[in-house]
Parts: sequence; structure tokens; C-alpha cells
Amino acid sequence: MKKKIYYHDTDFSGAVYHANYLKFLEEARSEFLEARGFTVTGLLARGIGFAVRRQEMDYKAPAVYGDTLEIETRVKEFTPYRIVFAYTLRNQNGLLIGKAATDLVCVGRDLKLLELPEDLTAALKR
Repeated sequence: MKKKIYYHDTDFSGAVYHANYLKFLEEARSEFLEARGFTVTGLLARGIGFAVRRQEMDYKAPAVYGDTLEIETRVKEFTPYRIVFAYTLRNQNGLLIGKAATDLVCVGRDLKLLELPEDLTAALKR
């Protein structure tokens, strides 16, 4: 996924504010799922949601206003109840900006653990 960095993404130094990377990762994760036929709204309509269990981010270099990030997203692992996504973020020059991982649990509308649906696990195996 490509993400252009705008002024509102940055702090007083001109670098991306650290918490904004969480938004970028969520966008990348959503696009990853959409490329496999699953939308967040479609999953929610089926009573399937995700809650963040753990978030990690290793910052290697600052992204700055005007950069375009390439966010590579992959599934690191999954179980019947969890998906762990891994990300690599690079700028338009190929400079490594950071690496991250998001550990999600599948939950129902009542926020109780729910098994991943079979069609989603089949798509994740591909």
C-alpha cells in the first residue's frame, strides 16, 4: 500500500507523529484484506470484528512531510482465534522507516472471542 505523508501527519519537527503510524497500519491491513475479498464492513455485517491484542513498532528512520511510504503487509501467523500481521515501511527511496506487527483477536458483537470464519482462514492460507 502506498501512503502519502501530509502536513497533518507530522509533528513540529516535520516528522510523522509516532501514533499516526497506527492509522497507516490499519489502512494497510484493511487493504490487505480487501485484496482478498474481505471488507471491514462486510465482516462487521456478519458479526465478525477484530480487537488489537498487541501492537509493536520499531522506528528506524523518520518519515517526513512529502514522503510516500510503501507499506508491505503480510500475515505472520494465525490461529483459530488470532491473526498476526507484519509490516515493513519504506519511503520512496527505499529507506527502511520501520517494521511493525499487529496481533488481533477475532471477536463477536459481544466482544467475546470468536473463531475466524472458514472463508477468511482459507484466504489467509493462500
